[in-house]
Amino acid sequence: MGTEIKKLNFYIPAEDIFEHYKDHELAIFLDSSLQSQTGRYSVIGLNPYLVLKEADGVCYRNNAPQNSPFLDLLQHDLDFYREENPTDLPLIAGALGYFSYDFGRKFEHIETQHSKKISVPDALFVFYDILILDDKVNHTLYLTARGETKPAQKAIQELEQEICLYKPYTKPAKHTQLAPFTPNFEKEDYKEAINKVISYITDGDIYIMNMTQQLVSSSKKEPYDVYRYLRTHNPSPFGAYLQGGDFQVICASPERYMMVKDGLVETRPIKGTRKRGSTPAEDAALRQELKDSSKDHSELLMIVDLERNDLNHVCTPGSVKVTEHFAVEAYATVFHLVSTIVGQLKPDLPICDLVEAAFPGGSITGAPKIRAMEIIDELEHDRRNLYTGSMGYFSLDGACDLNIIIRTAIHQNGQYHLGVGGGITCESDLEFEYEETLQKAKALLEALWEEN
Repeated sequence: MGTEIKKLNFYIPAEDIFEHYKDHELAIFLDSSLQSQTGRYSVIGLNPYLVLKEADGVCYRNNAPQNSPFLDLLQHDLDFYREENPTDLPLIAGALGYFSYDFGRKFEHIETQHSKKISVPDALFVFYDILILDDKVNHTLYLTARGETKPAQKAIQELEQEICLYKPYTKPAKHTQLAPFTPNFEKEDYKEAINKVISYITDGDIYIMNMTQQLVSSSKKEPYDVYRYLRTHNPSPFGAYLQGGDFQVICASPERYMMVKDGLVETRPIKGTRKRGSTPAEDAALRQELKDSSKDHSELLMIVDLERNDLNHVCTPGSVKVTEHFAVEAYATVFHLVSTIVGQLKPDLPICDLVEAAFPGGSITGAPKIRAMEIIDELEHDRRNLYTGSMGYFSLDGACDLNIIIRTAIHQNGQYHLGVGGGITCESDLEFEYEETLQKAKALLEALWEEN
């Protein structure tokens, strides 16, 4: 069965289309709201025909329990449905979804002392019959259909007739108020935890570690209204919205975890953050401060070394290279320091072997990774759940693109759960590190604020 592809002769942005499908079963929107070299396409997935998930240690295929590990199931179905992509589009068919950080702990055999605070699958990937792809650069729209839930040509024809009538949504107005929240650390407790991380570093256990706290907000704002505000006023290249039924994922991630295309793998770790200035002069000074920071440079360098090591396990010898180092990228509320690492995957390497070798990402664990993850579970007060996991797609031709789940809220039972954190080194300032976590939460808390 081949996928039908149609390039439409009209253009409507994907965000205006998704407004009408946001409540559909397992509807997903991988949204490049910040257009850049890394964020060109947005993808909408509709009409699931195969759902793979892992929850509480049990794997399911269309709700039927399975004996195989999740990655084996995923790889089997990617191979079973394999189809080449003859276009320049990033994918024409595939599985879209996420891996949680908790899912990644088992690769390193890291147990947890913490009970679950929210009930969502540890891993969820959905094979969609219909994709809508928005080329943000050329303002071009494509529809693809596999014909799994209804005849492909009919599905495309019906969808084209529907979406040509859609109008632009009204963009929410900007404000500066922040929603109230409850942290799982008191400020001094969090600073003391950072101090313990520094002690582990000076004792030689680790070189760097990502320390996080969890925030909970009881905002009554509808999840997609939160996402609409976030994508409007804090655009990101790797944003996403997932309608999980009894939960919703609202993501505005700036960070690519892993992209594979034509056998070439790329990862772009972020380390180093400064808030945006209130004037052009202050903005420029803060950008320069980040660019010149020896602490942030050393932090990113350690993670680059970790990521290179991870990739060397799955890439051909000598192919792993750093192609961009210490680049400063600007976002709505912060600047980030970013590097890019690439490598050539070993021939015929299953894509899920790459995930198992390198997940979770080093930028949100630390180095050495296993010891850092053990200390994370010791010092943090809760499971991370989805936070610092990964979200994106696997194409049926063997390509993939996955983000790091940061700047993300999980909505369930009327509450929003946010994770925020940062990399800790022996040079870390306790007060600065604490304030940095709140700065990273600012965009989400602003989006969660309710008008009276």
